[in-house]
Amino acid sequence: MNKEDLIRLYKNTLSPMEEDALLADASGERAKGGYLRAEKGELVETMAKHAVEIAWTEAGGDRNRLAFGNGKTFRIDIRREYVLGLPDDIRDYVMSNIDKHQYKAKIDCKVFIDKALVLAIECKAFTENAMLKRILFDYRMLKTIYPDLVCCLFQLESQLGGTYSDPAKAPQYGSPSSHTLMSYFPEVSLNIITLLEGERKPKRPIHDPRYYKELHPGNLDYAIEQLRDLLSLFV
Repeated sequence: MNKEDLIRLYKNTLSPMEEDALLADASGERAKGGYLRAEKGELVETMAKHAVEIAWTEAGGDRNRLAFGNGKTFRIDIRREYVLGLPDDIRDYVMSNIDKHQYKAKIDCKVFIDKALVLAIECKAFTENAMLKRILFDYRMLKTIYPDLVCCLFQLESQLGGTYSDPAKAPQYGSPSSHTLMSYFPEVSLNIITLLEGERKPKRPIHDPRYYKELHPGNLDYAIEQLRDLLSLFV
């Protein structure tokens, strides 16, 4: 799939989405909200994977070295120093059930080079700062088992404030609130990639034909350029 195909995929998926969601709801197949969330989620993940493929090729990488992971979760075990600081009775209980004390972390798009996980991409139709906190926390947890993991947020629209909603602007200054959050997660150097221009408006959803946003080729070029820079480390 090339860049033109990716733009067509976006348009052909998003343009009929409102009508398709209404039909699914009317037929009892699926509630409109659930249908829209699922379809947008699948669209962004698919676009992220194809963008990675294009970026890897442009970086000079061998396609046979590139692979994407399945939907498995990553087990994060409880920290032993935390357990040792608990009151005796609670500590004894936790230690006797230590295998159950874990956190399951998930990644939307897992990128492997030579069978090694090198890049994690969280895929969102949009992101606001409450969601960003969860993304940063999950990446912080994953970095305890993959300390060199490159972390990325790939989103259609931004609701983070600042310049994230002007995706082709360089340099990307971000937003005061987002930078403040990220400052508390120094282990995570988060790369934020946005495809569509304009701050996300909850009452103007882009699946509604009245508020549809085009994916401009220049924005896609810049998104792929950012991914290419990240992936070039592994060529």
